[in-house]
Amino acid sequence: MSTNQELSRVFDQMAAALELLGANPFRANSNERVARVLRDMTEDVRAFVAADPETARRRLEELTGIGKGSAAKILEYVETGKLAEHEELMAKVPRGLFAVLEVPGLGPKAVKLMWDELGITSLDELTARLATDPQAVAALPRMGMKKVESIRKGLAFSAHAHERTPLGRALPLALRLRDELGAVPGVKRVDYAGSLRRGRESIGDLDFLAAGGDLGAAAERFTTLPEVTEVLAHGDTKCSVRLAAEGVAIQADLRLVPAAAYGAALLYFTGSREHNVRLREIAVRRGMRLNEYGLFQGTDERPQDSGTTPVAAATEEEIYAALGLPYVPPELREDRGELAGVPARLIEAGDVQAELHAHTTASDGKLSIAELAAAARARGYHTLAVTDHSPSQVIAGGLTVERLLEHAEKVRAADAEVDGITILAGAEVDVLPDGRLDYEDEVLARLDVVVASPHAALGQDPKTATARLLKAIRHPLVHVLGHPTGRMIGRRGGLSPDMGALFAAAARHDVALELNANWHRLDLRDVHVRGALEAGCKIALDTDAHREADFDMLVYGVLTARRAGLEPAACVTAWSAEKLHGWLRSKR
Repeated sequence: MSTNQELSRVFDQMAAALELLGANPFRANSNERVARVLRDMTEDVRAFVAADPETARRRLEELTGIGKGSAAKILEYVETGKLAEHEELMAKVPRGLFAVLEVPGLGPKAVKLMWDELGITSLDELTARLATDPQAVAALPRMGMKKVESIRKGLAFSAHAHERTPLGRALPLALRLRDELGAVPGVKRVDYAGSLRRGRESIGDLDFLAAGGDLGAAAERFTTLPEVTEVLAHGDTKCSVRLAAEGVAIQADLRLVPAAAYGAALLYFTGSREHNVRLREIAVRRGMRLNEYGLFQGTDERPQDSGTTPVAAATEEEIYAALGLPYVPPELREDRGELAGVPARLIEAGDVQAELHAHTTASDGKLSIAELAAAARARGYHTLAVTDHSPSQVIAGGLTVERLLEHAEKVRAADAEVDGITILAGAEVDVLPDGRLDYEDEVLARLDVVVASPHAALGQDPKTATARLLKAIRHPLVHVLGHPTGRMIGRRGGLSPDMGALFAAAARHDVALELNANWHRLDLRDVHVRGALEAGCKIALDTDAHREADFDMLVYGVLTARRAGLEPAACVTAWSAEKLHGWLRSKR
């Protein structure tokens, strides 16, 4: 976890603690603002404090949302590794209440009420009270049985969602640990495997493989990493630890394997289990045995123990070839028919040449039009659509018609001034609960790009949700249906429409369905993208960028797209400028 993230967490915890203690709301809001500023900072606080503490203090005080007192607290944390006020507040609030605050539908006031009146201080206590005496909770002010049922659903969803670590938290940690292990002298190769290598949206644990000379040094490094909180095993071939870093608490395993069998081990530990079973069945039919040591001729249970030389073992590619199969990319190894044939070439990050969903400071983005364009151009994009929010998104600074038209003129002026990229004037237009769009048609017709997205009423029943989204898809001026279900991974399930009906309509009306690459969303999810492709739909792979770093979230969208079998030809943001602009104009 970076210092900025650590500090953001500390200030968020202080804000929550102050609310639970009934302190002046201003104090809690102040801490929340500091946490947001720290999350949005691109420069590492620790680095510029170390360079010159006094200059750092002045720079922090100049930031909107950080005053003298907060700047002093930041310096205190960086210099000492702790914050006295934070520790004092944590001592006053039961730690279990922070987990209760994570339950969807429960705010600080409700949690404080249950703490004060019923003595509930943890998820276990809340669950037990709802099971044995729900009337006591319902009798609290502003509660009632309807609220109790909502809390029960929130608990069930939260418990299920937090069993695994989100891809966006697991991958950065795994990459850093992989690089740490790769830097150990003697280590020739190291990879992460498991569900992370397959690009799943959430991860159960981390799996690493290492090969080389002195692997004992790799094992020593792995078990003494700063992120390690507990060593579970430290052997000659496997080490297991518990890690806590970057908001992640997770188990990690390191397997030390000989280079000659590295491909077999990587294949085996990447999985999925179901894919591996299929491979072993094919091997058996060919009179061979496949395991983590290699592909062997014959059917001995443990051919590696008898000194038999494997037919293939060093690379995954040679194992697939020896089985008479095409190489299957890791993201496809889910036993979804991939052994019957794989796409000619799955999409890669370098294929994406355009962004059709991005926000500026006109609504809730952090960059100006020029800054956003520069970030997109730096990534080699030929086209950027500026799509700020529509009026219904009040909290996100949604644009009135007058502001939208003024903004569109500024976008077009920027397009004329900025070389090397085409900047299009668009909007992310709310799909209202009844399916109407948030701007009138004569306004939409003046935009180059319309991304229609649901943001509110995400608890609609499937029938209503389907009708709502179908109405948006059928609108002749809509180019892209943005994050179609509106889900937030681990926080809300979103809409559950008839996806088949949406796919059919999108294909018929030539509307692209978005795969939103933000790892909090990944919406459409992989199985939906697969279904959309089978129905002949176009896919728009976008990052929904609000700040420069958001463009880097493309990697999560690409992993999800590859799991679905997406090829560049079906992705509108991977098209050439001529082809993309022609399609956009066809709806005008």
